Amino acid sequence: MVNRQFAPGIKDAINYTLELKPFRKFILSNGVAVYAIDAGVEEVVQLELVFNAGNWYEHQNMVASTTNHMLKNGTSRKNAFNINEHFEYYGSYLNRACYNETAMLSLHSLTKHLHELLPVIQELITESAMPEAELDIYRQNMKQKLEVNLKKCDFVSNRLIDEYLFGINHPYGKYSSSIAYDALQPEQLRRFFDQYYVNGNCTIFIAGRLPNNIELLLNENFGSLPLNKAQLPHITHPVEAAAEKKYRIINDKEGIQGAIRIASHFPGRHHPHFTKAQVLNTLFGGYFGSRLMSNIREDKGYTYGIHSYMQNHVQQTAWMISTEAGKEVCEATIAEVYKEMQALREKAVPEEELLLVKNYLIGTILGDLDGPFHIIGRWKNIILNELGEDYFYTAVADIKNVTAKEIQELANQYLHPNRFYELVVV
Repeated sequence: MVNRQFAPGIKDAINYTLELKPFRKFILSNGVAVYAIDAGVEEVVQLELVFNAGNWYEHQNMVASTTNHMLKNGTSRKNAFNINEHFEYYGSYLNRACYNETAMLSLHSLTKHLHELLPVIQELITESAMPEAELDIYRQNMKQKLEVNLKKCDFVSNRLIDEYLFGINHPYGKYSSSIAYDALQPEQLRRFFDQYYVNGNCTIFIAGRLPNNIELLLNENFGSLPLNKAQLPHITHPVEAAAEKKYRIINDKEGIQGAIRIASHFPGRHHPHFTKAQVLNTLFGGYFGSRLMSNIREDKGYTYGIHSYMQNHVQQTAWMISTEAGKEVCEATIAEVYKEMQALREKAVPEEELLLVKNYLIGTILGDLDGPFHIIGRWKNIILNELGEDYFYTAVADIKNVTAKEIQELANQYLHPNRFYELVVV
């Protein structure tokens, strides 16, 4: 029996041994790789079909994201209402999303209904019609939404800082416009759909309580499709970063708040500094107890929240500091950000503070390993970024073992104001 007169012992998170449940991999008849995690207690499943169909591959702005959105808006046999009604009838949720390099269809469903839902997903990725009436509705809705968002300083600042970092013609720097929406035509979408979905490159991730015949089910529905037959086109997009690094934009003359973005280029996930720099970033502004939050929110009261994070893409990465503050204190906020950079460069982090951050990061990873959907999400990130199956354990070891001296050295290498683009949008 537990003796409640004595508190239980406290064990630091960094003393735990973390294990990432291994995936099971199998190959469909057409060569499509499937990564599966069979786990969990509930009879639910998550299926993701990931295509190399992001805006990296488009020849006209907004074609990739619009094609992805239109996958649910009608096929040669079903209209948009029929498609949505089918998935709702079985209590499932079908989502789609488009990123820079990839696009996906994601299904959440009861395991027992997979056999009813997979044929319709197959229909979506082989027979989507891109109907002009649905495109007109989408175009009108997105233009109205854009008009509203362009009045918001945080929305405008997010667009502009990416443009400054990568260039307006780079997939990471381009953004939507009414002109781009007006230029969209159904035939453009159908060509993109045919090349990057019907005959595209696909990887499947599935997790949850999987049925015993999952390989047969997936092979019956996707194994005979003409996927992964053609080589992806080799497309390069040169970064065209802005020459000027400081910008002040008045978006609303009556605005009382400014959106601040401070960002620099940073080596990607494959760089040996990446994970240890994540520890530095967490100390700096990556969690609620960070130095930026303690200074600029708690002490100065300039903002409700300020955060720094790695804006990760497959090809490039950026180190971003993001906040909104009253327009009269925006310059003071930026000055305090640079003061915190200077403090990290000039003085080693106390061991107690470093231990707290390490425990926070390991604890976050522990939470992310709770359940099959989180586990497959970890594996998806590793596999799509070609990081290697030992990446998880290498990253955990880097977090546990990074020293205060290494943190200071990284700060001296990367946290210099002259490396950063600086933007305020009021």
